[in-house]
Amino acid sequence: MTTEHQGTTRRGFLAGAGAAAALSLWPATTAGAAPSGGTRVAVLGGGVSGLSAAHELAERGYAVTVYEYYDVLGGKARSMDVPGTGTGGRKPLPGEHGFRFFPGFYRNLPDTLRRIPFPGNPNGVHDNLRGGTEALFAREAGRPDLHFPLRRLTTPPAPGDITPSWIRDQILSLLDVGTRLPAHEAAYFADRLLVHLTSCDARREDQWEKTSWWEFIRAGRMSQEYRTLLGIGQTRNLVATRAEVASTRTVGRVIIEALLLWGLLGRGMDGDADIDRVLNAPTSEAWIDPWAAHLRSLGVEFVLGTEVREVLHGGGRVTGVRVSARDGSRERTVTADHYVSALPVEHARRTWGAALRAADPQLARCDALQTDWMTGVQFYLRTPTPVVHGHINCLDSPWSVTGIGQAQFWDKRDFAADYGDGRAHDCLSAIVSEWDKPGILYGKKARECTREEIVEECWAQLKDALNDSGKTTLTDADRLGWFMDPAVTGLGGPDPQNREPLLIHPTGTLYNRPSARTGVPNFFLAGDYVRTDVDLATMEGANESARRAVNALLDADNSGAGRCRIWELYRPPELEPLKRVDEVRYRLGLPNTFDLG
Repeated sequence: MTTEHQGTTRRGFLAGAGAAAALSLWPATTAGAAPSGGTRVAVLGGGVSGLSAAHELAERGYAVTVYEYYDVLGGKARSMDVPGTGTGGRKPLPGEHGFRFFPGFYRNLPDTLRRIPFPGNPNGVHDNLRGGTEALFAREAGRPDLHFPLRRLTTPPAPGDITPSWIRDQILSLLDVGTRLPAHEAAYFADRLLVHLTSCDARREDQWEKTSWWEFIRAGRMSQEYRTLLGIGQTRNLVATRAEVASTRTVGRVIIEALLLWGLLGRGMDGDADIDRVLNAPTSEAWIDPWAAHLRSLGVEFVLGTEVREVLHGGGRVTGVRVSARDGSRERTVTADHYVSALPVEHARRTWGAALRAADPQLARCDALQTDWMTGVQFYLRTPTPVVHGHINCLDSPWSVTGIGQAQFWDKRDFAADYGDGRAHDCLSAIVSEWDKPGILYGKKARECTREEIVEECWAQLKDALNDSGKTTLTDADRLGWFMDPAVTGLGGPDPQNREPLLIHPTGTLYNRPSARTGVPNFFLAGDYVRTDVDLATMEGANESARRAVNALLDADNSGAGRCRIWELYRPPELEPLKRVDEVRYRLGLPNTFDLG
């Protein structure tokens, strides 16, 4: 393992950005060949949505071929070997696009995890999940940090006990214990949450979808603490969307209600799951590789190193897909009976030509969907540095840095013995979510920095947040090396690019999200941009969208196979009467009962 070079050019383990190998992994057989037997389905993309669709289809007897751009499967969820770092029989150090976490409200994806065999695990890959017990909201310049326990209430409310006043008291209690907000601001925020909790679906999908989270919680009128904690901290740091433009419907339903409120109450959860869960090993090792092996055992074929160029349309149907090697060579057309586009939206919409778009207007609306950068940096440390038994949110970080100490959760691994050259004992995995604000070290936006400058800036912001309250958590001497997401290229130049951005959720996004079923009878969409109940760019949304795409395909094929089960977000029955009242008020043009302005 090589450590960082000292001097004018400070380089990491993969300073060359880890460009994909030029070798294509296409099979040597005839182009477009599909598994024998069964109706043929081409799945375009081997990320979470593509693999989920392939899984459901293969279990129902379809002959599935997955076409994937990279030489490995998993998309943004995959982990990556850091080249040249494994010695003495150890595996290379693990890198990644960004850390994965599995909130307790996920239910579709955990169902899939249980169906992926893993040696020694009665519940398959699902048994590789580990729960975090605390979240750390770290503050800058020595300000006291906020520790938020991720435990359900020891005495959960009985059915029928959840009332607006009870909810308000719980929210105020949490804010009083975990924050230093002025009392009147905490009370106002609690009241705003009551408004959203008791709003009917029509108000949410119209009024609140068109209202930014910043405006909804009246952040502009409040203290900087309020804006940082309840505005920026709940949007930019978590889902890379700015509070000033983020849809209230999305933030309120998923982050505030499903993740936090109902999670603390243990409602709508994956069994007795913890609120926040991570894997017990690098993602590909604990999940993606066993998944791919299981799918191969079901007959799924994978064609790697393949770029989808165009989905061809004629006679009212998709007639084939034009693909090539990544460098554009060896172009060919592959055919199937049905096609599932499981590419990220920024790549999928480039493959939809004029004829296909004319066949279904919702495809053109996808051009309005927006993405932004949310990119990972992993720091390899000489000593175990767990920081907190859960995730870290650097609230005051200008680049909205979040992170997690990973080795503490890898209870079946010895980091130093299993990875690298034996010197690294931990990996602090961080994510940069804000790329358009000046940093604290160089005074430049992340997009303007070189790769090395981004790494140093990210490290400086982590230290600023964590080295306080009389303790030093991170030291330069302890940092052995780093890895940065290779999807970001051209840094320090005039045109930096990111091949793997994240879908964001500004107001009005809901109206441009397509359904899994399209107007073309043999063409279906899967991906975290597709309209699902979870309505957020997540692995859960990717998995749910795949289930919806497969169900639509089964309907189009008049299949007698059972449909995929779909879990939707929890709806507390205690609040349904208030939502019905609000529906009447909304139709009359009146505000929500609890909306006092």
